[in-house]
Amino acid sequence: MHRTRNQRTIRETVAVEGFGYWSGRDIRVEFRPAEANTGIVFVRGDLPDRPRIPARVAHRTDMPLRSNLQYGGARVEMIEHIMATFSGMQIDNCEVWVDEEEMPGCDGSCLAFVEALQSTEIVSQDAPRRRLAIHETVRASRGDAWIELRPGDGDGLVLDYRLDFGPGPIGRQQLSLTMTPETFLRELAPCRTFLMQAEADQLRAHGLGRRVGFSDLLVFGHDGPIDNSLRFDDECVRHKVLDLIGDLALADCDLAGSAVAARSGHYLNAKVLQALLTQSESNGRFRRCA
Repeated sequence: MHRTRNQRTIRETVAVEGFGYWSGRDIRVEFRPAEANTGIVFVRGDLPDRPRIPARVAHRTDMPLRSNLQYGGARVEMIEHIMATFSGMQIDNCEVWVDEEEMPGCDGSCLAFVEALQSTEIVSQDAPRRRLAIHETVRASRGDAWIELRPGDGDGLVLDYRLDFGPGPIGRQQLSLTMTPETFLRELAPCRTFLMQAEADQLRAHGLGRRVGFSDLLVFGHDGPIDNSLRFDDECVRHKVLDLIGDLALADCDLAGSAVAARSGHYLNAKVLQALLTQSESNGRFRRCA
């Protein structure tokens, strides 16, 4: 007997302010309650007619190092940490009103979004949450990076990620956990975006990330994080799992099974999710929303 749960939203509007890692612009995000079956919808309040962008993998666009959405002529960027927060806290219906294209980076983790959403009540709604059980393994790969979505024994989602940076300060890390609101808040939400100093220097040379300092995320030099300290010894692999949760949240339903990944990033996460939804549609197990 599979367990189902009711959909959930928030009681009141809450907000987060920050700046975009890529643009450097000040940004305000408002999380507003939404009716059952709305899903997560980004609303560009700064544009004429306030266009709405449903948070679904069909609207994802490929960009390096982040997950973006585009619907019609409207676009939002770097939505993965907000989506991970909704998925991790089991908030299914919410309007995300923004006044810029890019989401605020904050400290590179989900903590600012979690704290805002915890400041209001999360309320149950009179509608069941859609659930998709994985019955057959699907895989996406590119080079030595790969990810598989596999059948599982329980009703939840088990995540297993293997990170391999070779010799150096990050090295090889592995994490396996079962996704629950408790494990998300305790084990994943505080874990920050990371990159190597050479990558940061290259981005700045192209005019990107100039407002971002070493305290805004983890930048690794030869000896470890520069002017910062780790929250977990394996914070890097934990953040990769956080990103994976945010990308899989674009299914707009709960997944039951396991996700096993090695070196996978946003591109492959989206590809394997698209493959799962296509397979499930063809087998009659799932009907995709627009």
